[in-house]
Amino acid sequence: MRLRSSAVGLALLLAGTAQAAEFKWASTTDPQTMDPHAVNSAPVLGFLNNVYEGLVRRGKDMNVEPALAVSWEPIGNGEGWRFKLREGVTFHDGSSFDAQDVLFSYQRASNEVSDTRSWFAPVSDVKVVDDYTVDFMTSAPNPLFPSSIANWMIMDQGWAEANNAALPDKEAGNFATINANGTGAFQVTAREPGLRTVLEPFGGWWDEVEHNIERAEFTPIQNPATAVAALMSGDVDLINPVPIQDAARLKSSDGVEVIQGIEARVIMLGFGHEAETLKYAADVGKPNPFRDVRVRQAVASAINVPAILATIMRGNAEEASQLVSPAMSGYSAANAARPAFDAEKAKALLTEAGYSDGFSFGLKCPNDRYLNDEAVCQAVVGMLAQVGITAELDAMPVRNYWPELREDNYDMYLLGWSPGTFDAEHPLRFLVTTPNAEKKLGSWNFGGFSNTRVDELLPMIQSEIDPGKRQMMLDETTQIIQDEQVYVPLYVQPLVWGARSNVTLTQRPDNFFILRWVTVS
Repeated sequence: MRLRSSAVGLALLLAGTAQAAEFKWASTTDPQTMDPHAVNSAPVLGFLNNVYEGLVRRGKDMNVEPALAVSWEPIGNGEGWRFKLREGVTFHDGSSFDAQDVLFSYQRASNEVSDTRSWFAPVSDVKVVDDYTVDFMTSAPNPLFPSSIANWMIMDQGWAEANNAALPDKEAGNFATINANGTGAFQVTAREPGLRTVLEPFGGWWDEVEHNIERAEFTPIQNPATAVAALMSGDVDLINPVPIQDAARLKSSDGVEVIQGIEARVIMLGFGHEAETLKYAADVGKPNPFRDVRVRQAVASAINVPAILATIMRGNAEEASQLVSPAMSGYSAANAARPAFDAEKAKALLTEAGYSDGFSFGLKCPNDRYLNDEAVCQAVVGMLAQVGITAELDAMPVRNYWPELREDNYDMYLLGWSPGTFDAEHPLRFLVTTPNAEKKLGSWNFGGFSNTRVDELLPMIQSEIDPGKRQMMLDETTQIIQDEQVYVPLYVQPLVWGARSNVTLTQRPDNFFILRWVTVS
């Protein structure tokens, strides 16, 4: 196996050029929708990056590069950004792409019913200058804006409106939920939710073709043993993820390669900060203990993260102290330490908070979203029990999980977060800032945490150009988040993929599988 690495990406070169080929791959999670503005989650955005495109995109090295925009430049003294659009681009149905599609896609993606609206919180206005020039005006200087929209995808206005899909509908669904019409390298030719999705190359794609795929089929396989068996038998060419417990066996198998890296995603526990009472288990209806910072700190001290990494993750993950990993821009080196495992300290904190006899609550967890997610939650349950806290675990498929969190049906929950901008501002905007629908902020702050100082600092962080001053503000927000124990960061999730040895692919730290970089020999 030949290996090519970069600072943030991992490219696996497992074969040379080859004739056109079919390719099959599997993962635990089926994308919930084909609508790029309906669900802001990695399984959806990662899959649809093969079908739709944005003004910019991330390359193999994760750097931002031109896509449907050929260039961009700041307007005036930080008033916004001007994007020059690519001419001659067509959608999969043959319709031409122009500035009106960009304006329509902005209005659609920033609408209150869209799950991507927080991406556009800094935007005050969008102006079509001409057919191939669009200005994005921002309420303050925003140097991160181009990279912040790398996963925003452009839809054809005419197609969406003609099919009654002018707005996303993540609840009931619409035409765009099971159909797609992008400008990307591949087009959807068959979609059976939960069963299979077929992609075929788009002959009219504007960019240079690097792959040799003539047909690709994605199948969700929830059972890890079934996925491993399918890879080893050749029924599929790639599985993501490889079950940690099977990685060593696969490494020693002929015809299979295990591709490992570190993802940008931090796995954490979240709390119902706003909830006045507990909603689950024996203490349902009693005052919510998690409103007390000492209880949240007790949870952090009670969880033996090194033990989770050694046993459940088999040494394939790194401890996390913040909402971003050390590889991300804006990581706070000044706050690198995380709470040490200390059961006695946890008990003392609980006693101080008035819970010397402990309490019972409900812990929600997905069982098919993150690597070993249910096993990690089961370990957390056992560790909390050692300090007198009884957690009633409710693990479920991710398709049911997000609606539960959005309806506040939890006491504590598991969450993974990968910053789309690869910058520490991203989780601040989504996970920590006071939820504000009008300002498009805090859309994933399920627990409703609120801190005036964090809210003050966010726009300053977004507009500050001086790296030193900006980092000082990020250090301050990180300190607040840690002091308040807003979340309990656990670890940075590993990437463990398995592929047939005749496959060439690129593994990116955002865990997006990009089909246009695949060849099969």
